[in-house]
This record gives sequence, C-alpha cells and structure tokens, in this order.
Amino acid sequence: MDQPEAPCSSTGPRLAVARELLLAALEELSQEQLKRFRHKLRDVGPDGRSIPWGRLERADAVDLAEQLAQFYGPEPALEVARKTLKRADARDVAAQLQEQRLQRLGLGSGALLSVSEYKKKYREHVLQLHARVKERNARSVKITKRFTKLLIAPESATPEEEALGPAEEPEPGRARRSDTHTFNRLFRRDEEGRRPLTVVLQGPAGIGKTMAAKKILYDWAAGKLYQGQVDFAFFMPCGELLERPGTRSLADLILDQCPDRGAPVPQMLAQPQRLLFILDGADELPALGGPEAAPCTDPFEAASGARVLGGLLSKALLPTALLLVTTRAAAPGRLQGRLCSPQCAEVRGFSDRDKKKYFYKFFRDERRAERAYRFVKENETLFALCFVPFVCWIVCTVLRQQLELGQDLSRTSKTTTSVYLLFIASVLSSAPVADAPRVQGDLRNLCRLAREGVLGRRAQFAEKELEQLELRGSKVQTLFLSKKELPGVLETEVTYQFIDQSFQEFLAALSYLLEDGGVPRTKAGGVGTLLRGDAQPHSHLVLTTRFLFGLLSTERMHDIERHFGCMVSERVKQEALRWVQGQGQGCPGATPEVTEGAKGLEDTEEPEEEEEGEEPNYPLELLYCLYETQEDAFVRQALCRLPQLALQRVPFCRMDVAVLSYCVRCCPAGQALRLISCRLVAAQEKKKKSLGKRLQASLGGSSSSRGTTKQLPASLLHPLFQAMTDPLCHLSSLTLSHCKVPDAVCRDLSEALRAAPALTELGLLHNRLSEAGLRMLSEGLAWPQCRVQTVRVQLPNPQRGLQYLVGMLRQSPALTTLDLSGCQLPSPMVTYLCAALQHQGCGLQTLSLASVELSEQSLQELQAVKRAKPDLVITHPALDSHPEPPKELISTF
Repeated sequence: MDQPEAPCSSTGPRLAVARELLLAALEELSQEQLKRFRHKLRDVGPDGRSIPWGRLERADAVDLAEQLAQFYGPEPALEVARKTLKRADARDVAAQLQEQRLQRLGLGSGALLSVSEYKKKYREHVLQLHARVKERNARSVKITKRFTKLLIAPESATPEEEALGPAEEPEPGRARRSDTHTFNRLFRRDEEGRRPLTVVLQGPAGIGKTMAAKKILYDWAAGKLYQGQVDFAFFMPCGELLERPGTRSLADLILDQCPDRGAPVPQMLAQPQRLLFILDGADELPALGGPEAAPCTDPFEAASGARVLGGLLSKALLPTALLLVTTRAAAPGRLQGRLCSPQCAEVRGFSDRDKKKYFYKFFRDERRAERAYRFVKENETLFALCFVPFVCWIVCTVLRQQLELGQDLSRTSKTTTSVYLLFIASVLSSAPVADAPRVQGDLRNLCRLAREGVLGRRAQFAEKELEQLELRGSKVQTLFLSKKELPGVLETEVTYQFIDQSFQEFLAALSYLLEDGGVPRTKAGGVGTLLRGDAQPHSHLVLTTRFLFGLLSTERMHDIERHFGCMVSERVKQEALRWVQGQGQGCPGATPEVTEGAKGLEDTEEPEEEEEGEEPNYPLELLYCLYETQEDAFVRQALCRLPQLALQRVPFCRMDVAVLSYCVRCCPAGQALRLISCRLVAAQEKKKKSLGKRLQASLGGSSSSRGTTKQLPASLLHPLFQAMTDPLCHLSSLTLSHCKVPDAVCRDLSEALRAAPALTELGLLHNRLSEAGLRMLSEGLAWPQCRVQTVRVQLPNPQRGLQYLVGMLRQSPALTTLDLSGCQLPSPMVTYLCAALQHQGCGLQTLSLASVELSEQSLQELQAVKRAKPDLVITHPALDSHPEPPKELISTF
C-alpha cells in the first residue's frame, strides 16, 4: 500500500480532498443505493443538524458531495457519509471511504467514533498499555502492585514549614503521600477560584517522578483523577521525543498514543482545556537560543521535538491545556522563561513507612523481607539513602542476592556510589568463571556508551551502536538496557536506553576509572572534560561528577580493581582533587566577590527574596561530592583551598546535614562555615514545639525555664554540632545569618560550644532568637572549656535575652571580642553591660557598638568604663568625641 500523504493543515486543501473522496464513494453507488443514501442522510447529522430535504431530494452524486462538504466541513462530512453508507447497506463502500480517508487526510480523517465515544475507547487503551511496568528490565509487574506511595510537598508551604528530610513522616499541610487525593490536589483551584494550568513535579534522580507521572496517567484512565476536567491525557517522554529524527506535529504525537489511526484528533484539539499533557523529563530540553528557540504554535505544524515541547511549556501551543511537568531541577531553573505561571511540587521519595512497604513488596517472602529491612533500618545512613526509590531497588536487589547465597549482609555499603558499585559487583559475581572476562569487557564497553551519551545529552541508543560495541544480545544488554520500539516513517525504530538515567550517569563516571585499565580513551574526552563541563549546578553532569568522586576512594578503587581485573590509576583522583581546590577561586561562596555579597546580605535587616528559578547552592553540591568519597584525608586536603564554606538559602533535609557534618568533621585548620538564610527546622519540630508550649502553659511554667528546654528533641543540626566537637574537626568560625533559629538548635549549639576544640568565632546575625535560646547559648559560651574568643550578634529588634549574653561576660574565660553592632540597646541594658564589663571576671578586650543608637546617659556610662579599663577598646562613633563623664558617675559602678 502506498504511504499516506502528509496531513493537510488548512481548511481549503482538506475541503477539496474531502469533496474528492465523497464523490469517489458516491459514484460507486447504484441508483437505488444513492436514493437510499439520500433518504438516510436526512436524520444522521451530528448535534441534531441535518441538510434540508429540499437540497437533497434531486441531488446527484456531485451535488451530494458538495452539499456534505459545505454543510458539515471536511472531517465531519466524511464521518456522516461513512455512517450513512453503512445504514444504506453500502458497507463495502463505507470501508473503502474509511481507508481512502486515512491515506489521504491522515490525522484529519475524521473519527470512526465521536469524541464522547472515543474517550471510553482511549481510556481502555491507556489502562491496558500502562497496567504493567517492567521492573528494571526484569519481570513485568502490575503498576497497582508495585507502585509505593511517595511524599509530595506543595510549593505553598510557608517559610516556617521546613523541608521534610528523607526519613521523616509528613504533617498535614506539608508533604503528603501520593494517593489519589494528593494527585487531585495538584490542579486544585486556589482561594480565588483560579486553577493552575502548569504543575511541575521536581526532585532528584531516581526519586520516582516518572513512576508517579505514569501512575497519574493510569489513575486518570481508571476514572480516579480529574473527572469532569480531563477528557484525554497523553504521556510525553521528553528525552525520547527530543532524540527522534525528523519532524512531527503535536497532532502526530497524539495519534501515536491512540489505539488506532482513526482517532478524532482535530476534535480533541478543538477543546484544549479538556486535555492533559504529561511532559516527563522536561529538564532535557535544550536551553533557549538558536534555531530551536521559537516555540511551535500550530498543533498541525510538523516541527522538531524541541519546538513542539517548547510550545507546550510556554503555552504558545494550546495555551489552555493542562500540563504536568517532571524535572530533576531543584527549581524550574533552566526551564525558567519557558514555563507560564507554574505551580511547583517536590517529590521527596519514600517515608519510613513506605520504605518498609517497598521491601515487603519486593521480596514477597515475609521472612526475608523482615531480615533485609531490619538490617537496613539498623544502618542509619543506608536507611536514609533508601528514600530514593531507585536506590531502594538496588539495595533490595543486592540484599536478595546476598540472602540467596548466604552471604553476610554487612557487605552492603552506605553511600549511593558504593551501593551502585555493589550492584555491579553482584552482576559480575553471578557470572560463571569462564564468562567473567567477557562480561567484564562488555561492562567496560557499556561504560563507554554511557559516557558518550551523558556528555552528549543522549539517553537513546540505536541498535548499530550496540553492535559496534558487541553488546547486542549480551548479558550486559539484558541487565542494564531496556528495549524500546518507536514508530518510524517507514518501519518501527528500535532503540535502547539504560534502566534508569542515574545508572547511565554512574556507569559514565565508572568509565573514567576504567580508562587506564584497557578501555581506549573515548572521543568524549578525559575527566577534565567532565569536571570543566560541570560548571553550573543545573548541569546535566552534576550526578555523574558526584558518582566519580564516590569511586575515587581508596576502598572503591580497590573494589574496581578486584571486580574488573584492572589497575586503576591515581591520575584521575589527583585531577579531581585539583579541580575541587580550584573552586576556591571559582565557585560561589568562596570567591571574594561572592563573600562580599554575602556580607552585604547579612548587613540588611531582611534577606533578599529568593528569585524564582534560582540555582541550587553550588558549595553544597561540592560537599556532596566529597561526602561520597568517605575518605577523610582526601576531603581534608580538598578543603584546604576552601577556607570558607558559605551555604545560602538551603532548606536543609537530614541528608544535607549528614553531608555537611561529615565534611565539617574533616575540615582543616582555619575553616569557616556560614549558613545564610537557611531553614534549620525539621518538619516535625514545629508540631512538637507547640505541644511543649501547651504543656508549659498547663503547668504554669515559663518558656525559658531550664526544665522544659532540656526536654527539647534533638534539632535538625544536631549531627553538625556533634561533628564540631570531634577532636579532628578544626572548624574555627561558625556564622548563622538570617536564619530562624529554634530553641532546639540553640540548645544543641550550646552543648557544642562547651567542647568544640577549634571553634574561636561565633556569629549570630539577624536571626530570630527567643529569650530561652539566647540564655542557652550564653550558658555554652560561659562554660569553662569553651574556646570561643569572638562573638558577633546582630539583633534587629530589642531582645530581653541579651541580658543573658551580657551576663555571660562576667565568667567567660576565653571571650575577648564582642560585636553588638546593629543591636538595639535600651539604656537599662547599657547600664547592665557596663556593670558586667567592670566585673573582675570579665576578660573582654574589644567591644564594638557600631550602628547602635545610644542615649546621652549610656554614652557617659561607657566613657566611664573606658576610663576605668583603659585596655578595653570600645568602638562607637560618638565615644571618641564625647566629653568625659563626671567622677560621681564613675563611682556608681
């Protein structure tokens, strides 16, 4: 059969083709059939509209074709004619018309069923197509059985409501488990009755965004979601569509997802507000600029995948359609400029409860599931990593093999990199000894393929690429690559992709260590190309870089040598070390320019609002890379060239704190840590705090009483403060700026101040501190073993708690400098300060009061202190020019 002609995109050509097809069909009828056709035509019109009998009574085939085309339009006319032919007992002619229509008009051929009828057929097709999912290229399982609920947090969380850590349960109004109710809330109307047209699901690699999107599609088809709102929902895998050769229209892409070529696509597109497009992996889209910058605006225009997807994202194409977008970015970031008023939600992976459910679903044997889960639960770091579904799957896969072979479960490691490597090792160990060299070679070639794909931003690989690397049909292909069949122009196109994008990135990182072990250097370049390309946090190379550092530890390098039978050169490790050390001149938070900007931020009363789409914190990503190594000496050496770590606007989760704590424990002498505008409260802390307040109220206690504050639960930053007390920690300066510091953080920091071996400077700048919090911090500073010499406090509002800080001056053994610049000091507080300065236990040498408004009496009191203690330097603009106080004022102290 000849190939179908390109679909017509305008009414004129389509009308002409419709007339031609109608005339050809009617001329096939006998006179008796034509007469019957005219009579049957009177009552078959859609929407109750029929051609008046006066126009039909004497019409011949030519007149009928013209009347049908003009009265109904091209596609409806062909549909009316097809139905009428069947009722006039001309079924063979009706079938011929259908076939010719599909060939000539393609997408605009008119529907075999009406839109309302086709909805049911399409839903049934989606249910059948997505009822089962492949379990990482292994057995096929029902999506309803394997899908484990994830935590999804709406963008609308208030600043006081902190980000959930991976091991925490959600609270009402914050992260919710991804049930039908949560999915329905994604497009709910706001208080003013406006419904978001674009919802962005964002989260890290392997967190389950794609599975959640597919579950949403499946639940819609099952009638559980968006009823009365969405007639048709379409799943658009962005990476796959971007790699398709040639051009296709949006209408083409829709038709590809329909069960047959007779879908009423024009009628579907006529009501775009009833359509939902799920764009999976939108961060794969190229940056704006170049020939692909102009988005597509016509759903029937054949264009590149980038232009069609860009048109949907920017609402240049079908502006009233609903969009559900998944992206890896921590914020829309590189999609900024494309998205139109998006509503964002964060996918946060498994809660503790759902981790356990996943283990039991995976093993299906209750005894083994319990044993595996208990082991992981006791390994705190490994358990935290399992909030990522893909990591959870790898851990379960490795544990299942270890249980089957009777091996010791303690072999399972605790970083993401080591878990992935252990999975590779389990594959190699399962191969027969005779096949081991072949499997090792295949894995090296697979790493080459992954590396070239990552650097080239490609996730799809053709069969010929696998053949060139001799991977087609190998065990490696079966285990690590999934096969996909895409409709092509002349024939079905077969492509392959890795079982998970994060796995492709891991194997790409592994390729750099195998390079000197027999793998020829690929055209993609060496490790320098990777590291130099990872200059932006939103770079697609971030995860690959993190995996690379994880593989550079001495233990992991020995594992690679053992499993792959090759020697690993130290060259890559040294090159990575030099790259990190070079960030002292080139990364945000470490450069003088950015440091000054951060100081400017601290000097304002309120932090600047975070701009939409702001990049993630780059120093934190560097710390993640160092954390993956788990090699203290390497981390300490890398941090030597980064004397200051400035983390800005980080909504800390427990994994972030674990990473930061490890690096702080390894920091070299003179290291400074500054947390600016960061969120320091765990999700459950606010709830517990309010409960504590109610208990205090019922007992008639005070929020500042010693008994109640000691009962506070450990704060989110407790691991960080513990790390500061490690004998090997050389952190010398800690600054908290523009943070909402809860009492639990103050309590834990106070404990750390008593034992931190190297901390000599503490900054508390423009924070919200309670009276109880300041009291606890002052107690820590007054402890005999406290080594803090300099304290800087900036409180924009009057604080009663300052009395505790001032009182601490009477007994602090090490404190030599106190900077209260920017604080509000009422006259009674200054009087109390002067008394403390005169106390014999006060060893203060410098007191800074810049930008502090002082009364005349306060200035005289301070002048008296200067006279009494000439070695004490008190800086204030008015003091140098202020006259000496009368002697009777001095004698009052």
